[in-house]
Amino acid sequence: MFTYAFEKLEVYKSVCKFTDKIYKLTKDFPSHERFALTSQIRRSASSVGANLAEGTTRISMKEQARFSEISFSSLAETFHHLLQAARLDYIKQEQLNNLRPLVFEISNKINALRKSQIGRHNSKIKTDPHLREPEVLYETLKSSLIENDLKD
Repeated sequence: MFTYAFEKLEVYKSVCKFTDKIYKLTKDFPSHERFALTSQIRRSASSVGANLAEGTTRISMKEQARFSEISFSSLAETFHHLLQAARLDYIKQEQLNNLRPLVFEISNKINALRKSQIGRHNSKIKTDPHLREPEVLYETLKSSLIENDLKD
């Protein structure tokens, strides 16, 4: 059976567990929140994993890193909603405190993934002159022109 690249990521596996917990936790939210906080918290939690998955389909490490960044932002948004749910007494403080370590763990894993992606992007730029940023490319060309003028 074929497995997609994102399914192999440890961070993705952690996010799936987290999202499942969010869905179970929000099933008992008040019915008047069904299309408000319940929906919002579920969508932001689902977005964490969805952006990790989408990012792995991108060819460029820079683009992959951008999707990891969006994933991290969705995690922060989800935690904000959890804080709000606790303030509104939809969840107990103990439930929130039980989720904190998982949110912390996932945020660290996403940051590590993003740093790796940025590092691979930067190392590719240094070794392939066709991928360099315009400013770096300009400086390289300028140096070459100066060297050629000095030789003439």
